[in-house]
Amino acid sequence: MLKLAIIGTNWITDQFIEAALQSKRYQLTAVYSRCRENAAQFAGKYASPALFDDFDAFASSSLIDVVYVASPNSFHAPQAIQLMEAGKHVIVEKPMAANFLQAQKMVETAQKHNVLMIEAYMSAHLPNFKILKESMPSIGPIRQGFITYCQYSSRYPKYLAGERPNTFEPTFANGSMVDIGFYCLSAAVELFGEPESLKAEAQLLESGVDGNGSVVLQYRNFNIVLQHSKTSNSYLQSEIQGEDGALLIDMISIAKKVTKFNRGSEVGIDLSVQQESNPMYYEALEFADQIEKGQSDDNATQRSLIVARLLEEIRRQTGVVYPSDAN
Repeated sequence: MLKLAIIGTNWITDQFIEAALQSKRYQLTAVYSRCRENAAQFAGKYASPALFDDFDAFASSSLIDVVYVASPNSFHAPQAIQLMEAGKHVIVEKPMAANFLQAQKMVETAQKHNVLMIEAYMSAHLPNFKILKESMPSIGPIRQGFITYCQYSSRYPKYLAGERPNTFEPTFANGSMVDIGFYCLSAAVELFGEPESLKAEAQLLESGVDGNGSVVLQYRNFNIVLQHSKTSNSYLQSEIQGEDGALLIDMISIAKKVTKFNRGSEVGIDLSVQQESNPMYYEALEFADQIEKGQSDDNATQRSLIVARLLEEIRRQTGVVYPSDAN
């Protein structure tokens, strides 16, 4: 059983721990937080993991095999690199790094120290997303697509009230595109590979990050439009159109439902299967397999690097700059 440690004490960390424990492949052995009181309060929900507020001691601890890194985005690379240099496997919450250079260095560090570094992009491991990918040939040559994730952030009212939550702070390498637009972009790359070019637009907040935006990915014979927002909601499904039909996806991040429409038919065919209630369960299982076998998924690593490079180009086109870009 893998000895799991976590960085970060928010809801997504809870969700991953629950998925990891459900898989019966991990035991939670350590919790790190810069504030020991936060670590103690968070760890109290679980079976007495060790508490750390000293990162050097945490990274070198023999209590740990693998670390789930769910700190703010700007901390992902420096923390993951130090952990890997100490011989720890790392599962890094998306996006894996604040910029492409950091992402490259993370991959190189994993290779140098013979450990695994995995980006926690859960969608690709979901049964319904796999069904979506396998069903692509059935709709004929792809002609266009629309992938959307727009969700009004629970922290946006605080931002409007004059507060500066991490979600809307460039210091922490945040914003709509890297947070939820990431799912749209990663889905496109997972399904279709790297685009030939892209065109991005965004509406920037006064803090300097994007509140919402859109991206057009140009492939050889089709384009894919991405729509993302943390300042508004959308009730549309994502859609991939082929010459012989279309595939509709409800909630691209968790692939809640996949429906196929054949050309000329107004009746959709539900291709979905029932999935575990915790969507992170499948990635937790996959990561455990990779770590125990000592074999990384090279295709997933390449996808992560492509996405990191595209995210940087999107930020360049939309004018979103992070302080960490100087590193």
